[in-house]
Amino acid sequence: MSNIYRNKKPLLVFLIPAFAFMLVFLYYPFFVNIWNSFQNIRGLGNAAKGLNSPWYSNYVRMFTDKNMLTALKNTAIMVVVTLIFQVGIALGLALLVDNIRRGKKFFQIVYFFPIVVSATALGLLFNLIFLYDKGMLNQLLEIFGRSTLIDWKEQAHALMTLMIPVTWQYVGFYFIIIVTGLNNISGELYEAAAIDGATPFQRVKYITVPLAYNVICTCAVLAVTGALKVFDLPWVMFPKGMPVNSTWLTGTYMYHTVFNQNDVDYSSAIAILIVILGVVLSKVVNKVFKQKDY
Repeated sequence: MSNIYRNKKPLLVFLIPAFAFMLVFLYYPFFVNIWNSFQNIRGLGNAAKGLNSPWYSNYVRMFTDKNMLTALKNTAIMVVVTLIFQVGIALGLALLVDNIRRGKKFFQIVYFFPIVVSATALGLLFNLIFLYDKGMLNQLLEIFGRSTLIDWKEQAHALMTLMIPVTWQYVGFYFIIIVTGLNNISGELYEAAAIDGATPFQRVKYITVPLAYNVICTCAVLAVTGALKVFDLPWVMFPKGMPVNSTWLTGTYMYHTVFNQNDVDYSSAIAILIVILGVVLSKVVNKVFKQKDY
């Protein structure tokens, strides 16, 4: 029986098809995209008209394009919001659910449910919630005596209106990951701490959080990289960066440049920038939240 595990050659039968699939549908398009970012391509499916002059002009243009600078600023805000609120709220909910005896499965399903729903459907739902005339939020404000309605999609409130549903949608995703990590902590540690007189807060501080630290680090990396490429829900709520190009994110602006402006080479450069930012920020987060061995 042990000879089966000594012979590693059969593993190639399973690894090569998966590698070939990634090569064709991931790595090849990625390197082609890098090449396209240096060329002059106007319209999907059109042949390149040669290299740009200079060849790096798209990358220079990104740092002079006001909409792109707005997208980078909003994406940076999104990264901070996801780290603080998505992961933070998920951690708080996971700690609360982990300390109850009944109803754990119910709360896990309820908090995870937004991930199951289509982002497009959620975008339409929140459009109705934030609607200026007879939207649910403005109707609640009227009930509590506010006479003037709030336009939640005007420039002053647009970014906050965008961040709330995006944050709400992905809290459940990180909640499930953290809850799974908490389930792996032995109950004997909590029993020993309780015998020694540790309060519930001390048990969380000195047992739960340290032992779940690596799981929290993983969630932080996923939150940062996810914030860079979020697209569907923001696009449904604020198509074309409305109002006044104030709600662009890197993902939505990249989509706009290729499908609405037919600027394929520039959108390719934006895509490369998103990848670079994702790699760099994930390394930074891993460095800041350095994983520990216990």
